[in-house]
Parts: sequence; C-alpha cells; structure tokens
Amino acid sequence: MVQAIRSAMDVMLERDDNVVVFGEDVGYFGGVFRCTEGLQAKYGTSRVFDTPISEGGIVGIAVGMGAYGLRPVAEIQFADYFYPAYDQLVSEAARLRYRSAGDFWAPIVVRMPTGGGIYGGQTHSQSPEALFTHVSGLKTVVPSNPQDAKGLLISAIEDDDPVVFLEPKRLYNGPFDGHHDKPIVPWSKHPLGEVADGYYKVPLSKAKIFRAGAELTVLAYGTMVFVAEAAAVEAGIDAEIIDLLTLWPLDLDTIVESVKKTGRCVIVHEATRTSGFGAELMSLVQEHCFYHLEAPIERVTGWDTPYPHALEWDYFPGPARVGDAMKRATSA
Repeated sequence: MVQAIRSAMDVMLERDDNVVVFGEDVGYFGGVFRCTEGLQAKYGTSRVFDTPISEGGIVGIAVGMGAYGLRPVAEIQFADYFYPAYDQLVSEAARLRYRSAGDFWAPIVVRMPTGGGIYGGQTHSQSPEALFTHVSGLKTVVPSNPQDAKGLLISAIEDDDPVVFLEPKRLYNGPFDGHHDKPIVPWSKHPLGEVADGYYKVPLSKAKIFRAGAELTVLAYGTMVFVAEAAAVEAGIDAEIIDLLTLWPLDLDTIVESVKKTGRCVIVHEATRTSGFGAELMSLVQEHCFYHLEAPIERVTGWDTPYPHALEWDYFPGPARVGDAMKRATSA
C-alpha cells in the first residue's frame, strides 16, 4: 500500500502544479513509512517539503494554501499526533466554505497512519476516525488495500472539501487477518496488491462488497476487513463483508440492501467501543432495517482503554472475537 499511496501523490503532483506535499520528514527522508520517498527529488523542495514538529501549524498552513488556490496534501506522522491540529480541522477547514458563504473553501487532504497491530503502544496505535466523522464539512476515508487506496487518494486530492485520509499502518506492507503469529503476506502475493499505473479514481462515497454472502452482513473498514474475512472462514459462516472505504459520506444504500437481504449484522472496528463509529452504524442499521432484522446487531471493537503495549492482542479485535459475534448473530 505504501507504493500505491506514493503513486497517487506522484500522479497528482505531475498532473496539477497546484498540488503540494508536506509534513514532518516527508521530504528528504521520504516519510517514516516511506510513502513520499523520492518525491522531493523528482518535484523539488518547493512542492515536497519538510515542516517543523507542529501539527497545528501543518494543518493551519494547509487551510491557508487551499483558500489561496493550492491543493495541499499534508501528512500527520501518526494519527495519534493530530490532536493539536483538531481546532484547525474543525474550526477552520471544515467550516470555511460555510463561513465565507462559498467564497472560499479548503481543498486539502490530511493523511494520517492509523490503528495498531505494530506494537506501537498507546501513542502510536490509536484509531480516531469517529472524531472526524462527527464534524460537518469533513470527509473521512479509510482504505483497506492498495488498489482502492490509490484511487481514493486521487479522488481526495481532487475534491474541493477537506478530506481526512486514514491509512491503516498494519496494512502498509500486506493484508493482515489478525493472526499475529503467522508469517506476513506481502501485497505482491495478494490480488488487491495489483495496482494500475497512472491516473484513476475510486469514488469517495461508495462502499464495496468485499465478500458476498447470505447468512449475515459484516460492516468493516481498514484492517478489520481482512480480520472479518478470516473470522467468517474459520467460523464457517457465509458472511457478506462490506468494506466501507469512505466513512463519511457513508454509502448507506449498500449497507441497507445487504442487511435487508441477510437479516443479521455484525459491526467491527479497532477503535474504542464507546462513541466509536460502530455506534453510528448500529443506529443507522436499526433505523433503516428494523423490520428485517432477525437478531440483535453485534458490535466487536477495541476496549475502552488506552491501547496497551503488553496486551496488544487482547485489545485488538481478532478473528476469534469476531467469529464469536458472528455465531451469536446467526444462532439467535
């Protein structure tokens, strides 16, 4: 996925002179995860450049650049570090079009590595997506694979509204099914690792049916898509897995159609449980599919604690926990 994300920025830097890329260590060093490697050498220090360690400054500069007519792609080194920039995202970027009656807007992308599974502990493993979906005016994207990541990032860069682009870092180098004791499978050995050259887009408001099924519907995004797939196989359940891709705007039609077909729903995310995005999904499924539900909606999430370094795999929603929820849903 690293190469796909880099390719998206490369394509857009070449297509549009107004695109600029910046953040901590993204220039000469090529980013902590190497997502911007080689871009500064190709496009120069005025279009791909390093910033001070100031998340508020990074996003604030991006808002000003966007209002001026540029299309900035700002990187926050880890999603855990974005909090000093939250005011800039919420009070400025998300509301600029509304506050100016359409005279100005913020066509910016803020990229952030998100999630755990890499032994990063409490300050390098958080999943803060619900803090963005709550804000009117922000779009929130969480890709699960290289094919979609490239097309989604190109769409985000071309979008005239601010987009928070969350990249599950456990997926940077290959799919992960939650079995941490198994050898890593690289994207080069997975069908979704095949990424087309050049320019293409994946729409920001459309989910995908990752795995067709008839017994129940699983709503997932990011790393949890592959965990859900492993859980379904291991539990022997014919689950239909929907990869949301874009959390907001949400593809509610695809969700409703699937749940009405299966009559059962399991929601999975890595973020903490209380007020997580899964709570919004549960509410929407209940609201739109109530008379089609054959069992209570199940939710599998991280726990309401800081992400524990020593107990990572007890916190991480693995295939066993997800599989148990599937069994409860299908046996009710």
